[in-house]
Amino acid sequence: MAFRKFLPMFDRVLVERFAAETVTKGGIMLPEKSQGKVLQAMVVAVGPGNVNKDGNLQPVCVKVGEKVLLPEYGGTKVSLDDKEYFLFRDGDILGKYVE
Repeated sequence: MAFRKFLPMFDRVLVERFAAETVTKGGIMLPEKSQGKVLQAMVVAVGPGNVNKDGNLQPVCVKVGEKVLLPEYGGTKVSLDDKEYFLFRDGDILGKYVE
């Protein structure tokens, strides 16, 4: 897998967005323009965290494999092995889903 070749630095989190819905529940095909931006993603890699003002390592709040909610804007697109991933700072992630 591509993300095993990439380790985010500091408090950054590498995520893979879920695919956009292309068909409604009623079976209507949605054109690309009307598909909403997907704000849910799976965490595929995390950095070690940041060092706080006391010199202690503050670890990242999410773990690999967790489903998270992203802000509508932001993040840096990263292409690895022809797949699209996004890098966000730990503090930019809005929340995580608990099962």
